[in-house]
Amino acid sequence: MMDLAKRTEELWEANELDSEPVEEAIAALDRGDVRVAERRDGTWVVNEWTKKAILLYFRLRKVEPMEVGGLRFLDKIPVKADYAERGVRVVPPGVARYGSHLGEGVVLMPGFVNIGAWVGPRTMVDTWATVGSCAQIGADVHLSGGVGIGGVLEPPQARPVIVEDGAFIGSRAVVVEGVVVGAGAVVAPNVVLSASIPVIDVTGPEPVEHRGYVPPRAVVLPGTRPKDFPAGRYELPCALIVGTRSASTDLKTSLNDVLREFEIPT
Repeated sequence: MMDLAKRTEELWEANELDSEPVEEAIAALDRGDVRVAERRDGTWVVNEWTKKAILLYFRLRKVEPMEVGGLRFLDKIPVKADYAERGVRVVPPGVARYGSHLGEGVVLMPGFVNIGAWVGPRTMVDTWATVGSCAQIGADVHLSGGVGIGGVLEPPQARPVIVEDGAFIGSRAVVVEGVVVGAGAVVAPNVVLSASIPVIDVTGPEPVEHRGYVPPRAVVLPGTRPKDFPAGRYELPCALIVGTRSASTDLKTSLNDVLREFEIPT
């Protein structure tokens, strides 16, 4: 991979196109041999060259008609086709673009996974959930119906959205702009998480504020807090950490069960 990374960087710096290393890089992403971002020494590190390979791949490809399962498309990037050998279940019309990786045991309902994304083993991408370009979704994660995981392709050094192992993202929640959701966290329906929206821990005597980060095993609800403007006081969105997922709550427990622990109406 070091040689492939070097060749990709050289193409990028020279503003040139060479299909061989670019195709090789996208195939490696598709197989899961390399990831856009990976955890090293407890920190998420972006492999910038993989993003550059994706951007070069877009320049190499031409928009053309394609037919998949009787459905017709007009696009640059083909869809994945090796689900059976990968042990992945895909329910029509779920679509994963070539260059994304789905681990063994993933279930993709009628949703969408974009190029560069990594979806870990046994994760559920539920109906109409979307996994944006380069997003990194861990193992045993549940993305509930209508969840929006944002894509972060440019600039190449920008961290993608990361949802760590065992997290549960509730229906219609939105996670964008490189936010990291820690392992085992529970994000309630309709929570919006971005780099600028504060995530406030209200479980102690004083609030503790995070930006772009949800701690592991945190239980997060949508909230608001007031802000004064020249035209008056208005409520701005925030997210509230109201508790910690207990050790007795295993990965198969439903979101409703977790919220009931904290007497939150669902």
